[in-house]
Amino acid sequence: MKQSSDKQIGQKTLTAILFMLPFLLLYTLFIIWPVIQGIYVSLHKWGLMGKIRFLGGSNYTRFLTDKFFWSALWHTTWFVIISVPLLILTALLLALLANRKTGMKKGLRICYYLPNVLSVSVISYMMKFMFSPYMGFMSTFLHSIGFLSPDQEIMWLTEVNLIWVVVTSATVWWTTGFSMMLYISAMQDIPVSVYEAAELDGASPARQLFGVTLPLLKSTTYLILLLQIIASFKIFGQIFMISGGGPGSMTRPLIQYIFESAFAKNDMGYASAMSYALFIILVLLSFIQIRFQNRREKTA
Repeated sequence: MKQSSDKQIGQKTLTAILFMLPFLLLYTLFIIWPVIQGIYVSLHKWGLMGKIRFLGGSNYTRFLTDKFFWSALWHTTWFVIISVPLLILTALLLALLANRKTGMKKGLRICYYLPNVLSVSVISYMMKFMFSPYMGFMSTFLHSIGFLSPDQEIMWLTEVNLIWVVVTSATVWWTTGFSMMLYISAMQDIPVSVYEAAELDGASPARQLFGVTLPLLKSTTYLILLLQIIASFKIFGQIFMISGGGPGSMTRPLIQYIFESAFAKNDMGYASAMSYALFIILVLLSFIQIRFQNRREKTA
């Protein structure tokens, strides 16, 4: 009996391995191997035509004194600081609006989520059209309501602070739908009996929001915070297509600097080293947040 049982376990294990094998092969081919190859490239002087010479860790020490690297990293960090809180607050607000018991609940969810299906190129073109001076939608609208006189114009796409407004607005409008759906899913898991008990205790809707809903959404907020920090640190497409990192390089994010180093300056090795520096930053931030979350949950 024991041998028969062991044989069945072995057969099941073999079957499971065979089912997993196609995924493991594809994952190794498209994820694991490129990571290993990227590390190898980062240790060399590497151009678009291939390896030139071995440099060791020189690429990793080079960006420590590269003012353009630190400038691009600061621009990326600044975008994270201004965009992530707005994304979370907007997603929470839309989730609360879309979770009300109304006949338009499904329609509201579709409308709020719809921008998320658009591509970054579409979003960027729309923002450039809306905020372009003289003929753009915002310019025309502000002139039509008398906010701007005929000889005044707001240069949304050439003023550094205003470009951040445009890029942040575009990103929040474009990506908040995913976080909203996470909040809605979490809200639906809250038992109705909790709200009924709070209502019997005389809690107002505002008190229920701050005393019941938000505390029970804390773990979802931590998850959205982690995902949005990672996504915002990888900002590239919106800025590249809207401002090109300009004026000058005042809004150039780190991913764009990596892209330009690799394909404009023909320095794939240095670009790979900066990519792994960004990867380490994201891992450290994720680790710190998870540790902080676990500590808060233990003390709660």
